[in-house]
Amino acid sequence: MSNTELPKGARPEEQITTDPSRAAQRMRAGSMTLTMLPWIVAAILLAMLPYIFTSNSALTIMNQMWITVVFALAYNMLLGQGGMLSFGHAVYAGVGGFACMHIMNMSDFFASFPLPVLPVFGGLFGMGLALIVGSFSTRNAGTVFAMISLGVGELIAACSVIIVAFFGGEEGISGDRTYAMPFFGNEFLQQINVYYLTAFWMLLSAGLMYLWSRTPVGRMANAVRDNPERAEFLGYSARWVRFFSFVASGFFAGVSGALFAINYEILTEENLNTASSGVILLVTFLGGVGFFFGPIIGAIVFTLVQTVLSLQTELWAFYAGTLFVLTVMFFPGGLAGLLMMHVPAFRLGKAGGLIVPYLKTLLPGAIGVLAVCGLVEMVFHVRHASTGDHEMTLFWTTFDSHAILPWVIFIGVAVIGLGIARTTAPALRDAWNEANTAGGSA
Repeated sequence: MSNTELPKGARPEEQITTDPSRAAQRMRAGSMTLTMLPWIVAAILLAMLPYIFTSNSALTIMNQMWITVVFALAYNMLLGQGGMLSFGHAVYAGVGGFACMHIMNMSDFFASFPLPVLPVFGGLFGMGLALIVGSFSTRNAGTVFAMISLGVGELIAACSVIIVAFFGGEEGISGDRTYAMPFFGNEFLQQINVYYLTAFWMLLSAGLMYLWSRTPVGRMANAVRDNPERAEFLGYSARWVRFFSFVASGFFAGVSGALFAINYEILTEENLNTASSGVILLVTFLGGVGFFFGPIIGAIVFTLVQTVLSLQTELWAFYAGTLFVLTVMFFPGGLAGLLMMHVPAFRLGKAGGLIVPYLKTLLPGAIGVLAVCGLVEMVFHVRHASTGDHEMTLFWTTFDSHAILPWVIFIGVAVIGLGIARTTAPALRDAWNEANTAGGSA
């Protein structure tokens, strides 16, 4: 019996409640549960992380991670959903953060509301600036929009050392979050309290941005990105769709700036210059602009590279740039796209057949890449170490960087590891094709 046929004795109105094509029926059937499940899991994980990583340094890294997640998702509203490449989006986060820092310094006013409300003010200031800039920059997309965003970013960054009253000059502006009205007796003196505040706003902002992507404006932003002429033909203004997306993105960028102000209690010109805008572009591309959760992955990976890896090597920026270039060249969909490539194999029940080929290819390949990184570190140490400093520590081993044996070992491991990976690559390719082909043995 089809979904449009009525069972015997059924009243016509009963068809509405039993038709799975109806939204209400789909929610009762479990689609709403499936939609909410990732957010519930994320909330539980965010609540548990401070009990797993208990040090203040770990909490600081996680706070930076969640701030970057909010900023990257806000940027993806432009690039991934609206097709607008911005080279100056950090100014909206920076202006929102500077505004919140001024509010912190208004002792009487700041003491009249709790600290968790402050990101709303940051978002409003970011949105206000986006309203002004978006009124003339969203008329066109592509190169015109990118160049305007670059010009506006450079202009405001230059104003940061001219308009000292607002930006504080080269020293920036500092504040004290503890002057706010206590929130249920909490004055946010401890880092873990700030962590939960940041995590709450990250989850709330991500949820709101996801809901925005499901609205008619969010859907039309995708249409304007792909084919603005057809959207105009259907009666939608491409300019206004871009404008609304730009303003919404400015609001959430301002929220991320406010969270930065709360966490670090100081903002400088570095928070709104072109380098910061370039970093968030790198983060978003690294994670994958074609997927909502792509910027989340990119923010987590980049923050770990920037914080954890930077403690181990001075060349962390070199490795981050190399990872970005390789991702753009070989995986345009980013890390999220790389993960989503495996969905067909899982649906066909053949993903298990990739485990052994992956181990045979990726494991020696990873060892070979680490050996190449070791050679890079040795070259850097030989060229930049002080005179007479021949000892270096790499992979928890101390050795003489000027001796022949370490060089021979690293070169040998690199050649063997990458050679094995290249030899087994055809077998991995065949296994991949088999796993993504319907029929045959699972």
